[in-house]
Amino acid sequence: MVGVPEEDRAQVFDWTEKTFGFDASVTPEERAQAATDMFMYADAMCSERADNPSDDLMSVLLHAEVEGEKLTAFQIELFFMLLQNAGSETTRNLITTGTLALLQNQDQCDIVRNDLSVIPTAIEELLRFSTPVIQFTRTATVDTELGGKKIKAGERVLMVYASANRDERAFENPDSIDVRRNPNDHVAFGAGGPHFCLGANLARIEGRIMFEEILTRFKGLRFVGDPAEYPRVHSNLIDGFAHVPIEWESIGAPS
Repeated sequence: MVGVPEEDRAQVFDWTEKTFGFDASVTPEERAQAATDMFMYADAMCSERADNPSDDLMSVLLHAEVEGEKLTAFQIELFFMLLQNAGSETTRNLITTGTLALLQNQDQCDIVRNDLSVIPTAIEELLRFSTPVIQFTRTATVDTELGGKKIKAGERVLMVYASANRDERAFENPDSIDVRRNPNDHVAFGAGGPHFCLGANLARIEGRIMFEEILTRFKGLRFVGDPAEYPRVHSNLIDGFAHVPIEWESIGAPS
């Protein structure tokens, strides 16, 4: 979608992993170099697409106008870096943590496997139960009051989405998975307004496709070992695992 050739995707993925600090073994110097390399790669893409536009997102951004003005190459390059994180880490970890959650709750997994029409509500429930983005912060622009607490302009507010999605005042049995939960007013994508996740619909489509394939093609799918001992990503922003061992009996044909 962005326009990265298939032969470069592993490299861009490696830069993303290093840049956003989810591997504790990566040094600050390596992280800075990866960010620089990814920025330079995006710069080269901008130059190439300016001369040879394609039907990918980078070409669209280069030739689009916002209120009569084009985006600068610098803005597009920063957007490219943002997309690599926001557009991959979150959905990847949803698929990983969501699959594990289903395998740990076989009754719910069987409901989805036996009726794929449940997948859309199941995805919303997995977004709530295994919220990919743990927290964000916002800066108050005016004095206000929220939940009985006074907040002054300029103060930072920590919004813990994972906590809100387990709030017993908003959800019945919040610590249990219910793949048919409806309505499901989770805040995994934000709570609306200008900061609502732009990629929400894409994430839902990707999740639907992946869970359809995982649940129909992999026969006898199960996790290996104790999930409590699986290594997690080194982050207080993204919730996910660095490694989840699974095994299966056979793989069916693509749907």
